[in-house]
Amino acid sequence: MTSTAHLAPGDIEEFGRELDKIREEVLADLGDRDARYIRDVIAVQRKLELGGRVLLLASWLPPAWIAGTAALATAKILENMEIGHNVLHGQWDWMRDPKIHSTTWEWDIVCPAEMWKHSHNFVHHTWTNVLGKDRDIGYSAMRITPEQEWHPVYLAQPFYNVLLALFFEYGIAVYDLELERVPSGEKTPADVLAQLGVLARKVRRQIVKDYVAFPLLAGPAFLPALLANLTANLTRNVWAHAIIFCGHFPAGAEFFTEDRLDGETRGEWYVRQLLGSCNIDGGPLFHVMSGNLGHQIEHHLFPDLPSNRYAEIAPRVRALCDRYGLAYTSASLTRQVGSVWKRVLRLALP
Repeated sequence: MTSTAHLAPGDIEEFGRELDKIREEVLADLGDRDARYIRDVIAVQRKLELGGRVLLLASWLPPAWIAGTAALATAKILENMEIGHNVLHGQWDWMRDPKIHSTTWEWDIVCPAEMWKHSHNFVHHTWTNVLGKDRDIGYSAMRITPEQEWHPVYLAQPFYNVLLALFFEYGIAVYDLELERVPSGEKTPADVLAQLGVLARKVRRQIVKDYVAFPLLAGPAFLPALLANLTANLTRNVWAHAIIFCGHFPAGAEFFTEDRLDGETRGEWYVRQLLGSCNIDGGPLFHVMSGNLGHQIEHHLFPDLPSNRYAEIAPRVRALCDRYGLAYTSASLTRQVGSVWKRVLRLALP
């Protein structure tokens, strides 16, 4: 028995049609308030970053260091989560603003946007939670479902998951190289070297900006400013890791075998996205700071809809799930984090 066994094929397709209707209604309603939203968020993010950088010029003073680091960390979280992630999904391409477009945006993270868009937008969102197809299941480094074959290296996954959280931007950058495809011949060493060149240039730019240029501007406060930048980046990394893991790996998230894809219809694709995702409960500020990925279910159902609309459509999606008897998994951040870590610890063992 699967979680959809009670539904006839016609029910699943009707479920899909109702979700299509929600999507079409939102697309038809996009306009000035949506454009103002993303521009306002970008303006706030830039003011926070500027304010943080200015405060850190006097970072030898503890109050300035604390306030500057907090402002910079918040700015980096906003840029990565609510702005960068969603702009690169094409959620704001309809505005036809060349400065806020998936083809031109480069975000404040070491992973180049083009590499990330392939591994995330195409591979992950197409094959969500399908074993053997979705590389985001464990990020090619962790065992997070019993169907993955156990190996002794997984005994260490609780420890390297901590390192992954701290250096998440670097972990994702290396992951996007798809190194595991080289031995099978799916990817040539030349392809990897070309990507490494692009990645090296982006890493160099980020390191110079955060750990050389801005600390040097602080003059005698070089070391405190450098430490502040490091703290802001680590904070952003840990936050992003927590939100992303809680949207994909807590109890309630389902995983699928490749035969599920045989003849998969639009309705069945919607159901797979729903059952493979989990939401995180929270208020408006939490959802903005999480890139609205607290609405992970809605994001996977409608990855190209502007993120500010997820809160509006979430009650309709939940009601639809209740009507069709489909699980809509949602819990607090602390509960989801605990659930993820329970899975990581348990599946480190055979």
